[in-house]
Amino acid sequence: MDTSDGDMASVMGFSGFGKKARTFDLDAIFEQTRRTAIERSQQPLDCPTVSRRKKESSSSSDSDSELIGPPVPKQSTGLDEDDDLVGPPLPPGYRGSTADVEEDDDDEDVQDDDDDNPLKKIPDTHEITLQHGCKSVSALALDPSGARLVTGGYDFDVRFWDFAGMDAALNAFRTIQPCECHQIRSLQYSITGDVILVVSGNAQAKVLDRDGFPVMECPKGDQYIVDMANTKGHTAMLNSGCWHPKIKDEFMTCSNDGTVRTWDLSSDKKHKMCFKPRSLQGKKVTPTCCTYSRDGKLVAAGCQDGSIQIWDRNLSVHTKFHCRQAHDPGTDPSCLTFSYDGKVLASRGGDDTLKTWDIRNFKKPLNVATGLSTFFPMTDCCFSPDDKLLVTGTSVKKDQGNGKLVFFDRATFQKVYEIEVTNASVVRCLWHPKLNQIMVGTGNGLAKVYYDPVKSHRGAMLCVVKSKRKERQAETLTQDYIITPHALPMFREARQRSTKKQLEKDRLDPLKSHKPEPPVTGPGRGGRVAAHGGTLSSFIVKNIALDKTDDSNPRQAILRHAKEASENPYWVAPAYSK
Repeated sequence: MDTSDGDMASVMGFSGFGKKARTFDLDAIFEQTRRTAIERSQQPLDCPTVSRRKKESSSSSDSDSELIGPPVPKQSTGLDEDDDLVGPPLPPGYRGSTADVEEDDDDEDVQDDDDDNPLKKIPDTHEITLQHGCKSVSALALDPSGARLVTGGYDFDVRFWDFAGMDAALNAFRTIQPCECHQIRSLQYSITGDVILVVSGNAQAKVLDRDGFPVMECPKGDQYIVDMANTKGHTAMLNSGCWHPKIKDEFMTCSNDGTVRTWDLSSDKKHKMCFKPRSLQGKKVTPTCCTYSRDGKLVAAGCQDGSIQIWDRNLSVHTKFHCRQAHDPGTDPSCLTFSYDGKVLASRGGDDTLKTWDIRNFKKPLNVATGLSTFFPMTDCCFSPDDKLLVTGTSVKKDQGNGKLVFFDRATFQKVYEIEVTNASVVRCLWHPKLNQIMVGTGNGLAKVYYDPVKSHRGAMLCVVKSKRKERQAETLTQDYIITPHALPMFREARQRSTKKQLEKDRLDPLKSHKPEPPVTGPGRGGRVAAHGGTLSSFIVKNIALDKTDDSNPRQAILRHAKEASENPYWVAPAYSK
């Protein structure tokens, strides 16, 4: 049929086949919009206010001619005519003089000073306390995102705390003992946060996944081989360990066997590299702490003879930098850490000092702080996220004061701040750059988290706002429902609909709720003997002790016998008759 749709519709007696969809030519619309925008930008402003201002100040600059809004009265500001003012007229007296403007500028300078002042960035207004146990917390680790905290202690336990999953009760979601009966010396998350290095008091470091399940265990070396480089692993107790800051599968450990070894997560048969610290006489010396530089190219170790020795990561024979008398000989350095910019190395010594070094000029320290007592071989120090402060903890003897967290200015090494943590030593401290929160492990089994609601993010602030979960009633009262899909209908149990109603019913049932039997009253019944026993003698003894006092009126009690006494005198009257 040659007729169009419209003709067909008119022939059939209706207006058309429904509504037609509107069609848009997008290119044309965009072109039209672009032209309009260009025209408007080229078109001069025809605002009456602006034209009036042009007449008033024809000598002013071009920037003045582009003022928008009603005119600003000149007497209301102390500013020059040249200043570009935008908006409605200012109220009289507002910034009325140049002095006020200068004062405001001064306020802004003070604000800038506040930003520059590192003390303002210490997050210590609020704290939460996590109870790890009753023995010292000797290891702390936070994953890179700051979602999970891991604590390890002298009680052999490693506890996992999830800030997002915890409520205000602050309970750990998992507790494990990865190294049986060995104290935990160090914990650290890898740079990706998916595995944790556990260094304990035995010779084999372990790697766990995020949930605490084993991924790898380093092999133990043969202690009868003299050259430690030829053994496949450590032969004595470990002291410290850490992950490589750039390579996610490489980590390092140091041990009392006198070696620092690097390992690869993929090969658990043998170490990757072995560094052997040597004393001035070339004898073996024990490394007590180790770390990588921030770029991962250097390996540093603090040794028992007080020296700090640094190697190139790929060359294990000779040290690249060496300081013989960094700390007093025989005092174990407990921590080495590089600043975030990689220029400064901080060392915490067993000689109660904290020192900073420029490794390019390794002969003498940049700064020294003394009088920082330490009783633990893992007392550490760390830099603030902005690299301006250095933080360490102090130790105290029992009942002799409080352990403190002490803050030093990195440049001047003045003690700028301190926090009294608790009445025990401060062992571990950790300042997380992403959360801006400070974690502290103490000698009495506490892990404290310091934060500031304004300056900190997430972390401890996620769990303190959650109310404690209500403890559910003991569900031991309900009879266990056994599912038997193939049982005959006569043996099949009725499926329980709601446990709550069943709980309430079972609570009233004396058998299911194990209601204790009430004490027996009387001589005893149902085969149970009463408290005083069932024999005649015990019954008599019980009745002898009964109080048989008569509480009635004593006068009436005496007069009750008066009539009988007068009629039949026996005691008194016959005695006086003669």
